[in-house]
Amino acid sequence: MVGVGGSRPPVPIFIFMEAIAARVNGELIDLSQVKGDYEPVFPEDKSALDILRHSSAHVMAEAVKELYPDTLVTIGPATDTGFYYDFDRDEPFTDEDLALIEKRMAEIIAKKEPFVKTEMTIDSAIDFFSKKGEKYKVEIIQELKEKGEEKVSLYTQGSFVDLCRGPHIPHTGFIRAFKLLNVAGAYWRGDEKNKMLQRIYGTAFFTKEELENFLRFIEEAKERDHRKLGKELDLFSISDEVGPGLVIYHPNGSILRYLLEDFERKEHLRRGYKMVYGPHIMRLELWKKSGHYDNYRENMYFTEVEGQVFGIKPMNCLAHIAVYKSKVRSYRDLPLRYFELGTVHRHERSGVLHGLLRVRSFTQDDAHIFCRPDQVQDEIKNVIKFVDDVMEMFGFSYDIELSTRPEKSIGTEEIWELATTALKNCLDELGKPYEINEGDGAFYGPKIDIKLRDALDRKWQCATIQCDFNLPERFDLTFVGQDNQRHRPVMLHRVILGSIERFISILIEHYKGAFPLWLAPVQVLVLNITDNQLDYAREVIEKLRMNDIRVEEDFRNEKLGYKIREAQMRKIPYIIVLGDKEKEARTLSIRTREKEEKKDVKIEDFISEIKEKNDKRR
Repeated sequence: MVGVGGSRPPVPIFIFMEAIAARVNGELIDLSQVKGDYEPVFPEDKSALDILRHSSAHVMAEAVKELYPDTLVTIGPATDTGFYYDFDRDEPFTDEDLALIEKRMAEIIAKKEPFVKTEMTIDSAIDFFSKKGEKYKVEIIQELKEKGEEKVSLYTQGSFVDLCRGPHIPHTGFIRAFKLLNVAGAYWRGDEKNKMLQRIYGTAFFTKEELENFLRFIEEAKERDHRKLGKELDLFSISDEVGPGLVIYHPNGSILRYLLEDFERKEHLRRGYKMVYGPHIMRLELWKKSGHYDNYRENMYFTEVEGQVFGIKPMNCLAHIAVYKSKVRSYRDLPLRYFELGTVHRHERSGVLHGLLRVRSFTQDDAHIFCRPDQVQDEIKNVIKFVDDVMEMFGFSYDIELSTRPEKSIGTEEIWELATTALKNCLDELGKPYEINEGDGAFYGPKIDIKLRDALDRKWQCATIQCDFNLPERFDLTFVGQDNQRHRPVMLHRVILGSIERFISILIEHYKGAFPLWLAPVQVLVLNITDNQLDYAREVIEKLRMNDIRVEEDFRNEKLGYKIREAQMRKIPYIIVLGDKEKEARTLSIRTREKEEKKDVKIEDFISEIKEKNDKRR
């Protein structure tokens, strides 16, 4: 801590000017609000970038209001990659508008307009924004009033006044590197029943170098976008005609999915899991008993059969519970590990649907482990080891979060404490670093969330391990112990890849569509130079197929260079070119995806090379 005018030395002026905010007793405040001891917040502080970006959102809103006075403002938070502000405007924002807004923002920044905080009573604030015609601000303040708030804080910079808790940078001149990125639609409050607004995205950094690096990252991310590559590589499609968020797999995508699922089945069987399958619909009473109806029904679909209501499954756990309950279990039977590649259906709002990343029907590599309390630690550790093995094979590193009890949940505090402690102890014993994610557990139990990092160092939620004492209680699950008495098992919910759809999207972007050989939908493409090689080419294709190598041919009457370039665009690992020389010598001329060339290769040697790489999953 440092002091201003107190017993400690005053802060040197150059440090004060470099700081962007202050921290007092752990709370972030504006530098202008400092009255005693405080800790300066410098740009390297983990909170500093959020403050800069939130201030940038205010500057953007000021520029928009000055350029387009009839526009209504809503909310404008910082995000992990920048900031946005949602606007209500009849005319759509164009690229030309973004350029004008950027120019006006630069003018505002050059003025070094101070961010000034004031407080108003709730009623005064409602009156203030009502007179300005800002109905969205009025709605927010009225909700605060209903919650018992008596005052609100406002921030003014230049001509713009916004409802905001802050803190903010001292003045607009601290914004030295920013860029507006794009415009997207967004429903007010994220509710598709509300009006569609226009969301302008932007980003800001403390240095121009950081901004330039980020913009290069954005361009690379665009090149890796799984929606773009999915179309180019003919992997999948999603259309409004079929239905939003519903994936149609094309032949290449179906092969990719099959290979992942085949890998999953083999790995689970090796680890002692038993495969099961459950129905897609179950009686409503079961979903009420489990707690899904009370805590999750906004994400569920329902249907009626012969006058009875059924829930379309959003999760696979109830079918696995039914398998467990199908007969009496002994302590000797446990642990029981049930695995299912189960397709589930969840009602996702149209505004959050995004390619394969967020869909309404997807398949999970779902498993539920029923074990004795004394087996919980070992089973959780085994799942973490499973995750380690799989992530290492795909070349992913990962971070861990321990998610605790959410507001909407079932069960007692004692049960939640037991489950949370079990997960925490395993992570501690394995020496796995993790962060606590307060209130983000499942409604029936806490969980370990695995956030893998891809080639661009982006985080993706995939694997999860949930410790559940509640559903065994609700469904009266028991096993007969050594004492011949009935005891309650613990239920572990877990996925390794998570949603197959999401994992495929991550793989597409991670590998930029150039899948490792074992995952490539087409491993080899055979090209002929003239029709004179057709018989030999077909013979080569037959031998490859008989050795389980995925091969296609391109015998079109096109120039060879054109066919090779097209194959490279498809990111096919191997291209075999057959001319008269190869036919006569009964060899292959091979060009790799990396543009390496090999001549006079015997087909048997090539088959052995492919098989070895497939076996090693390379």
